[in-house]
Amino acid sequence: MTIALLVTHSGGFHADEVFSTVILTKLFPQAQLIRSRATAQITPGPDRIIYDVGGAYDAAVGIFDHHQRGAPLRPDGQPYSSFGLIWHHFGRAYLTACAVPPEDIEALHTSFDTSFVLPVDLVDNGVVSLSEAGPLASMTLPGLIETLKPVFDSTDPAAEEVGFHLALSIARSFTEARVANSAAKRRAEAVVHQAIVEAGDSRILELPRGMPFRPTIVKAGADHLLFVVHPRQQDWCVAGIRQSEDGFAQRADLPAAWAGLTGAALEQACGVQGASFCHNARFIAAAATREAALAMADLAVAEALAQQA
Repeated sequence: MTIALLVTHSGGFHADEVFSTVILTKLFPQAQLIRSRATAQITPGPDRIIYDVGGAYDAAVGIFDHHQRGAPLRPDGQPYSSFGLIWHHFGRAYLTACAVPPEDIEALHTSFDTSFVLPVDLVDNGVVSLSEAGPLASMTLPGLIETLKPVFDSTDPAAEEVGFHLALSIARSFTEARVANSAAKRRAEAVVHQAIVEAGDSRILELPRGMPFRPTIVKAGADHLLFVVHPRQQDWCVAGIRQSEDGFAQRADLPAAWAGLTGAALEQACGVQGASFCHNARFIAAAATREAALAMADLAVAEALAQQA
């Protein structure tokens, strides 16, 4: 079957069909995108995929709407929007098209659905209100997509199309970046795990470059680790390990005497030649060389253990 048409509704747009369009245009780049409510366009046929319009959900004939009575629900009873339906049926193919390794497809499909697709589904169905985000409501992704709609008194007949395609471009960037970052985290996990094995009982984890490390440290149960050292483009970094994903508290802070110092002042405070920077909040520091970074990490570990004693 050759898909020649991707059909969604005309008029005001929302995040669900915009993100659905991101997925479908990646998979069917030669298909014509049509925004219409005309019966001839939204009637299923072998040459088209219809989504967020049409009053039916039937994957076998290529229609994915969620506005009708008896609308589709997820296995846990939460409602789908068109984005959820399109992701359910086409998400794995999209990840493959994004060059995600086959062994990571299922895990990424599930995590992206939970963290990215489901929130759009819930907002579009009114289960969750953007107001629940409080002062950040207008800064949520669905909220930002809404701001790209034309103003109510626009006289430009092309305004809706222009706004939709602008939203599509932005949504595509976020989707591709989120998938790329998720895939990168999977790659990082293997590197960090090997580094944990090599670190043994050391309180310092040395990595070959900057990368996401906390999830793997937690997963490995490496509760003894206090600091991470890794190279950057022009220097070396000494980083703390956050106690939780949501907060800023560290397993151990860098020494208070280093806080906010740079250059010679920091070298004098810590006694390490090449020490170059320590953040005032004491969660990250920098040094000119690997040796200096490791020396700083050793000092930070010693002080942290002394304070715990």
